[in-house]
Amino acid sequence: MGFAESDREGQTFIPAFRDGLQKLGWAEGRNIRIDYRWTAGSPADTRKYAAELVALTPDVILASGSSVLRPLLETTHTVPIVFTVVTDPVGAGFVESLARPGGNVTGFTPFEYGMAGKWLELLKEVAPDVTRAAVLRDPDISTGIGLFGAIQSVAPSLGVEVSAVNVRNAGEIERAVAAFARAPRGGLILTGSAFAIAHRDLIISLSARHKLPTVYPWRIYVTSGGLISYGPDFNDQHRQAASYVDRILKGEKPADLPVQAPSKYELVINLKTAKTLGLTVPPALLARADEVIE
Repeated sequence: MGFAESDREGQTFIPAFRDGLQKLGWAEGRNIRIDYRWTAGSPADTRKYAAELVALTPDVILASGSSVLRPLLETTHTVPIVFTVVTDPVGAGFVESLARPGGNVTGFTPFEYGMAGKWLELLKEVAPDVTRAAVLRDPDISTGIGLFGAIQSVAPSLGVEVSAVNVRNAGEIERAVAAFARAPRGGLILTGSAFAIAHRDLIISLSARHKLPTVYPWRIYVTSGGLISYGPDFNDQHRQAASYVDRILKGEKPADLPVQAPSKYELVINLKTAKTLGLTVPPALLARADEVIE
C-alpha cells in the first residue's frame, strides 16, 4: 500500500479487499494469510518492502499505485501481481496491452488520460473567474505528464492558461503554490500519486491559505477538506481486486486477465470549503454530485 499505515483513508481499502475475498470463500487466518507493507509514499521504503514481500514467495501480491508497482516489477517477473490505482499501465510498460497483459501483472486502472480535461471543466464551473491553472504533478511517474497533456488540450476552449508544476517534496509544494498564488484568478488541479496522497493535508491547507480553488482526482481529498473531486471509487477497485486474486489462486495467470477500467466515476463537493473560498457552487453542479459534504 502506498499509504502510511496510520492513514484513515488508506485503511478503508483493506476491509474492502477483505470483504471481496470473503464473498469468494477466503478468510484471513483460515485459508489465506496476508502480509502487509505500508510505504507512506517513501521510495526507499517501497523498494525495501518490495524485496521483503517477494522474498516471502507469496502466491500473489496486491499493489496499490504505480509507485508501488514499479519496484515490485523490478524485483520479480514471476510472482503474480494484481494492481489497483495505476493509470496507463501500457504506457508505463507494466503490461503489453489492456486486453492481454502478457506478463506477471494485471489489475485495475482508475481512468483514461482524457478524463483529466473534465477536471479543468469542473474548475471553471465551480470558479468561473479562474483564468490560470497550475497542475501539480509528481515528475517521477508518467501519469502526471499524460494527464497534463489532456488538460492542456481543452484549456484554450475554456479560456484558461495552464502550467505544469513538478513537486517532489513538501518544501517544493509550499514554494510552488505560494509563487503561483501571487497573481490573481488562479486555481489548482492535483494529479494522483502516492506522493500527493501522503502530502494531501499540506496541499489542502495551502489551497485554503492562498484562496485557490482546487480540483482533486478522488474523494479522499474532499473528505479531508478539499473543494471538489472527480474520480473512481477506490474502495470498489480494491473489492474488485479480490476477484482477480481469487482467480489467480485458483490457477489462472495474470497474463490472461484483462486490465479493467472503472464503470463509474463519482463527483464529490465540499460546501464548507466552497464557502471558505467565497464560492457559490452552481445548483446544476450540486445536482450532479454523488456526494455533498455540508
